[in-house]
Amino acid sequence: MAVKKENKKYKYLQLALKLTITAVALYFVFRKIELDKLLTYYKTADLLYLFIALTAFVMGQFISALRLNVFFRKIDLYVSDRSNFKLYLLGMFYNVFLPGGIGGDAYKIYLLKKKFNYKIRSLFWCIFTDRLIGLLVLFCLAVFLFLFLPGYGRFQWYACLLIPLAILVYHIFIRQFLPQFKGIFFDTFSQSFFIQVLQLFCALFILFAFGSSEEYVSYLFLFLISSIVASLPITIGGVGAREITFLYGAEMLGLNTNLSVALSFMFYIMTLLTSLSGIYFSLDHKKIAL
Repeated sequence: MAVKKENKKYKYLQLALKLTITAVALYFVFRKIELDKLLTYYKTADLLYLFIALTAFVMGQFISALRLNVFFRKIDLYVSDRSNFKLYLLGMFYNVFLPGGIGGDAYKIYLLKKKFNYKIRSLFWCIFTDRLIGLLVLFCLAVFLFLFLPGYGRFQWYACLLIPLAILVYHIFIRQFLPQFKGIFFDTFSQSFFIQVLQLFCALFILFAFGSSEEYVSYLFLFLISSIVASLPITIGGVGAREITFLYGAEMLGLNTNLSVALSFMFYIMTLLTSLSGIYFSLDHKKIAL
């Protein structure tokens, strides 16, 4: 009983800390931007471009579910791609809308263990490594786009070395600690690449929808950096972390801060809309058909 109470207390403290960081980050963002100009982007946005952006985002989530299934199959866990996508949507719903309760990844592990009686540790490492390969590709693409930013000279070419170094570190980590995943690097890296390209298309078409016609590379670079920051479990669903990264990054790169934050919030709105579909499966887990 004492252990359970301590765990509950820790979860409440963790939630309170995340809420505080989220609130502080958003406070700084709204202090620095012109809200009327930000709202103008939404009022005048081209809906066709927003629809294309949302489609690219959903396609990226579908491929993400396929990638996770590659890891599951390496531990001899066989779930249909259709069922796994439903499970993925359920996880998104829990991550976004119930951040104070059980997390989406933890709930996926719970359901899979309950259905297939797999070890929690094996399921955890599948999900962890799935996230890790995604971050690796995010990092590599961010370094690649950094090469095209103006004003950094020779430092950009030194940065190129970070790409093979990051891939090498990933390989060493997998070989030393998770050898069961050694043979799937090419498949999962390729899938991660397509996922992030679709995310970049999503961000690009949001910019098109807002009428932006310049500095695309700089905005997309910031988008990748903000995605890395938002993946850290320090705010509620990444809210605040992504926006403050866009805000200060835009100031550093001489970009339009209002447009940057508008892009960030619109991407989060698309995440919310996609995650809402998971509520259907949260009401009846049998609909996932594991």
